[in-house]
Amino acid sequence: MSALDRVLLVCRAALLALVLGAVPQLHAQATPPGLSQSDKQEIKKYTLNDDVFGRLAAATREARATGIPPQGAPDSSKVHSLSDLANQAMAADPRIPALVKKYGFTPREFMLANIALMNAIMAVQARNDPALSGNLNQVWVNADNIRFVEAHQSDVQALLQGR
Repeated sequence: MSALDRVLLVCRAALLALVLGAVPQLHAQATPPGLSQSDKQEIKKYTLNDDVFGRLAAATREARATGIPPQGAPDSSKVHSLSDLANQAMAADPRIPALVKKYGFTPREFMLANIALMNAIMAVQARNDPALSGNLNQVWVNADNIRFVEAHQSDVQALLQGR
């Protein structure tokens, strides 16, 4: 698993906690501790498209091909904003910032795109799982991103499975 895959995994884990209420404190707050209202709105408003998804997939494939190793999860005590999360992700391996930049992302947008994608994936999965749907946190739902994931199921699954 590459460092970028690890970032995806961390995003997925964080969003699972938020969307599914796996961590009661987070579920009650409806957002990660420390995120500003503007961060929350930016997450919700970020809209996926073919260009963004293509760049995310290409960056992830290149990270795997170049052997960027997996890194540990970010230190949640030091994450108080999306920028903090992005900065920790970029610091995980010195090659990540250049790779993210190569594919036209700022570190913050890279995190937003990943979070938007993972949130939409979980929302789609929740539609088919009553246990998940009952705990879906509507704060994170972006209907356009859900439609994007539904329309690109095979590409999304290939990315998540490392293909």
